[in-house]
Parts: sequence; C-alpha cells; structure tokens
Amino acid sequence: MQNTPDFALQIAKELQLDTHHVANVVKLLGEGATIPFIARYRKEMTGTMNEENVAAVQKRLEQLTELQKRKESVIESIREQEKLTPELEQKILDAATMQEVEDLYLPYKPKRRTRAAIAREKGLEPLAAQIMAQNVDLVDRIAGRYVNASKGVNSIEEALQGAKDIMAEWISENINGRNRIRKIFHTKGEISSSVIKGKEEEGKTYQQYFDFQEPISKAPSHRILALFRAEEEGIIRLKIKVDDEAVVNMLEGIFVKKNNFNNINNNYSAAKLVGEAVADSWKRLLEPSIETEIRNYYKEKADETAIQVFAENLKQLLLAAPMGQKRVLAIDPGFRTGCKVVVLSETGALLHNETIYPHPPKSDVTGSIRKVKSLVDAYKIQVIAIGNGTAGRETEDFIRYIKFDRDITAVMVSESGASVYSASKIARDEFPDYDITVRGAVSIGRRLMDPLAELVKIDPKSIGVGQYQHDVDQKKLGESLDQTVMSCVNAVGVELNTASQQLLSYVSGVGPSLASNIINYREENGGFKSRKQLHEVPRLGDKAFEQCAGFLRIHDGDNPLDQSAVHPESYHIVEKMAKRLNVNVSELIGNKELIAKIDPKEFTEDHFGLETVNDILKELEKPGRDPRKSFEAFEFDKDIRSIEDLKSGMTLNGIVTNITAFGAFVDIGVHQDGLVHISQMADHYIKDPNEVVHLNQKVRVKVLQVDENRKRISLTMKL
Repeated sequence: MQNTPDFALQIAKELQLDTHHVANVVKLLGEGATIPFIARYRKEMTGTMNEENVAAVQKRLEQLTELQKRKESVIESIREQEKLTPELEQKILDAATMQEVEDLYLPYKPKRRTRAAIAREKGLEPLAAQIMAQNVDLVDRIAGRYVNASKGVNSIEEALQGAKDIMAEWISENINGRNRIRKIFHTKGEISSSVIKGKEEEGKTYQQYFDFQEPISKAPSHRILALFRAEEEGIIRLKIKVDDEAVVNMLEGIFVKKNNFNNINNNYSAAKLVGEAVADSWKRLLEPSIETEIRNYYKEKADETAIQVFAENLKQLLLAAPMGQKRVLAIDPGFRTGCKVVVLSETGALLHNETIYPHPPKSDVTGSIRKVKSLVDAYKIQVIAIGNGTAGRETEDFIRYIKFDRDITAVMVSESGASVYSASKIARDEFPDYDITVRGAVSIGRRLMDPLAELVKIDPKSIGVGQYQHDVDQKKLGESLDQTVMSCVNAVGVELNTASQQLLSYVSGVGPSLASNIINYREENGGFKSRKQLHEVPRLGDKAFEQCAGFLRIHDGDNPLDQSAVHPESYHIVEKMAKRLNVNVSELIGNKELIAKIDPKEFTEDHFGLETVNDILKELEKPGRDPRKSFEAFEFDKDIRSIEDLKSGMTLNGIVTNITAFGAFVDIGVHQDGLVHISQMADHYIKDPNEVVHLNQKVRVKVLQVDENRKRISLTMKL
C-alpha cells in the first residue's frame, strides 16, 4: 500500500513544490498544526510556503488519503468474492484517480438484479462468451442447446436475448470504451434545456434557458449552476447530449469483428448480435451512466469556481478597513416602525437605545433631530453608522441635514446578514433583554468599527457575497469558508481580553470548546495579564498553546511582546537582541534605529532560521500591526435615491458589493445593485473580475441601461 512519504513525493511533483518542504508540511499537518500556524511560524520547514500552497498540499493529501482508503476497500471486496488476482490488485493500486478505481471495480461491484444477472441465472453466460468471441457463425444452432423451459429459456430468441443482455453489461463495463465515451462528451457534448410545458410564467427568471444549447466544455460555471437550479425547481428539462451514431460506431469498432464474416447481415450472425448488444448497451446502460458522470464532473467544477469566488469575496469583506475604536451612534433605518438608534462605546458595548420617527407616516423630524443631537452631545459621538436597507438613503439625508456642533462622520453600512445575526442564538445570548431591532442596530455599528470581529458571528452564506451559494456542495463550501475566516482572523490577530467567543473560536488551534473555556477563565480571573496564563485554561494543552499563542494579543500586559505577533517560543531571541544592545525589550520594541543595528544572521538557531528572525524584526518595528487598509468614508450622489431617478449616461459613485465570475455588482444608492458585466470592467480583455475590483471598493460607473420592471441596472466602468 502507498504511504505518506509517497504522497509527499506525488504532491510535490503535481504542485511543483520542493519534496522536502512538502514532506514537512504533511508531517506538521499530521501533528495537528493549522494552515495559518504552518505558514506563519514554520517558514524554514516549508521553504516560506504561503497559506495558499499549504492549503493546496492539505487538500491534495486529503484526496490521496481518501483514494487510498477506497482502493483498500475495493481490493478487500474483490478478495472476499475470491476474484482478486495479483494483476488486478496491482492495477487498482496503480490507479491515479477515483474514477479509474471505480472502473476497475465495476465488474465486481454488487449489483441489483439486472437483466444480465437474470440471464446468468438461466445459464446463458457461456453462450454470451461464445458470441462475444465471434469465432463461430450462425449461432442459432449453438443457442438451441441453451433452450431449457425449466430454466425459463423457452426459445432460441430468448436464449440469444439473454446472451445480448450479458454482453451489453460487459460492454458497459469496458474501461477503454467508457474512457473514449467520456472523451466524446468532453470534446463534443452539448448541454441543452427546454421549458416544461406550463412552467413558462413561473420560470420567467430562466427565460433564456427555455430553448438553449451550447458545448458543455464552454459553458461558464455560473450558467451551469443556473441550469441545474432551473432543473431542480422543475422549470426546465436538462440533457447533455452527444451524437448517438458516432458513439455506437466507435463502440462497434472496439467490439464488432465485422471483417470476419461475409454474412454479417444474417439475423444469427455473431457480429450482428454483438452490434445489437453495443446499441443496447449504449442507450440503456452507458449513456445514462456516463451522462450522470459528466453532469457530476461539470457540477463539481462549477461548484469549485463558485466556492472560490465566494471565498475571495468573503476574504475581502472580512479584511475591509475598520473604522477602529470610536464612539458610535448606529441606526437601523425604517419607515413605519421607525429608526432604531443605539449608542456604542469604543469597545462596542451597548450604552443606550431608543427609536426615532423622522420618516412617514409619523414624520417627527423635529423630535428626531432633538433626540439625535442630545445623544451625540451626551455620549460624545464621533461616528454615525446608518444601515443601507429600507429607508437607508432617506435616513442618511436626515442625518446630513442636522447641524452638529462639531464634525461628525456619517457612514452607510451594509446590512447584509444583520437580520440573521439579530435573530440568532449568539445575539440572544449576548443581548437577552433586547429585541431583534436593537441587536440589528448594534451589529451595524460594530461592523463599521471592526467588520471582522462582527461578521464572524454570522453564517458566511448569509452575508450576501456569494454566487449560487445555496446550489453548491454545502460541505465543501462550509470547509472553504471556515478556512477563509480562520485565515483572515489569524492574519489580523485577536485581542485576548476583549474578543468574542465566536472570534476566538477561529484562532489557530482554539475552536469553539476552548474559546468557551477562555471566556470563562477571563470572566473568573479578570482578564489575562500574559500569554503564559493560557496554560491555566482548562483543556488548553501545550499543542493548542503552540498553535494559538502567536495570534492572540494582550495590550498593557506583563510582557510587551504579548501584544505582538512574535511567538512565545521566540521570545528568547528578542531578549538576546535586547541584551546585545544593552536595552530592555520594551525599549527595543518600535525603535527603528535600534532595530536597524541588529544583524539577523547573528541570531539564527537550529530551529529558527533567517526567515523567522527577519519576521521578528519586522514585527518589532510595528508590533501587532493590522494588515487591513485605513478606513475611508464614502458618499452616494445626493440626487439619486431610487431606480426611477436613473438615466442612461449618468456617471455615479458606487461601491462594489459582490463579485461573481461574470462581473461585479455595484451599489449606487438606489436599493438595487447594478451589474458591471465583465466585458464592461476594462478596455482590455480580463478573465477574472478580481483583476480589476475588490469588495467594498469605491468606483465611478456609468449607467448603460435601466429596466425598472425587472429591477435590473446595467453599468459600465468604461468612462
């Protein structure tokens, strides 16, 4: 059986990475190390692999491990049937893909009672073998020997039909034939759809697919997912087709020995009977089987693309620029029910809440202004966050109308997922005495202060930055998004004494259970004074400490290095540096002149090479540095509030809200995002919208077309 070192060699070759470094990654993963930890703190072992490379190694390792397990299972199953030969076992072991393994297993796979199985029960397999060999002609004479009423074979025709059923199954299990059919599907297959009669009105969203056809190999991922969704909703019939005649001719070329016989057209010619078995095998067995394979193949590819798009969007959203610790007045806008207003401290604590009614039907503008000004003065508010949903633009206009005594920044904030959070158990546990409107307003304010810290509380699928996220493989989507969140959380770092349980749970090596234990310890002991105290948290052992300590920050703690990304295992290196310069560690931190005097080569050790030492020096210059960009305020065009205000040719301010494989959606302040198709994003050809824009990017766009009835807005970035 193949083992881990073999996997490392294979993975290194496939990914074009150094074998030694891949073997180290495999070893670290086997020891329970996380991707962020390996990429950040084991650079000498990995040759400075980034997280993407480490993740690729992990993914391929999991695939190969799963393949190996399947090989072992198949070999054991065939062995139990007493049909395993050394040659077959070696073929299975040498198989490079799961498909190869399944093809080899197909003849031995336990089946339901097929037509071929029934024919075998009637003793017709020897007849099928004789016909398949095509060494005899006029096989009706031979077939006559198998007529046996007691076995259910009442005529020559029944005997021959049973033999053809067996041959059809053999043909369907032939690896060469199956591979050639797969190639035909990939190169010449057409995906086509037609509307189900009576579903025209219900499925008008999918109107473009009512009579549709294109090569399956050229269909983009979003179209494949749309077609499958329309089929799932019962709107269209979907088929992946190839030329039947071409496939049958190809199969006949493999199985029918036409040149051996002059009387091939004779009804009882062996070649003719094999040809009939070929046609039957194609329509009854091979076509549905291979079409299902092809559907699954392209669905899986489309899923991968959609998941990559979602993960990239989520990463950009989570790493959006934070406003930082400010005193915030957050507003969840509304018309009839009013605008819920909350006041948050610099740390996001809820200090006050109430409701104002500046809009119809109450239109209490004067009273609402008085309340807002009173709160701004009483709590020394620095920023006002306004949800961008219903009544968002109207509330923004109302706030900007108020004349404050000092400069107050007003910012529109995406509400995507806020309602999901406000109704969640997390929100109920955090604010048991408040209703969902208060919780929603708090979420809006907090996500302005620190998007990452707040958005980790929401199921990523509810944030609204995906492409067909409910249609893709949910397990793979969940794994990818969790990995993305973990990557972002650990890239930024987490303040140990203020982080929520949800944020802590994404820290390398922590997880939900230890996060809960950390919170409990914090509440019982009044916070952490040093990273060393993590050892006192129940069930947080040495391995978990190794994985998490470098990503957790403690400001104003006992050890100044605890606020940095320097791992505790490297503290002694910093202490040596400080000693060499005759200063203490706190004097060294942030002192560029002193740090510039350090020669990193003098501080390398067996387990900590030049890469690690250089990382330490960078971290000492700016301890606990935040990789996110600085916050920039944004305003929509004041005269544009609804889709009715739009006219072709207008140039407007916008903000990118979602990126898909076919373009980007841009919020221009009319409660309906416009689409910038990929062809309208640049003057030159681009393959990926992420080449041009990123989530939350401020852009200028021009209106191309407005369809008020369908609420569709077409935009261009070609100004």
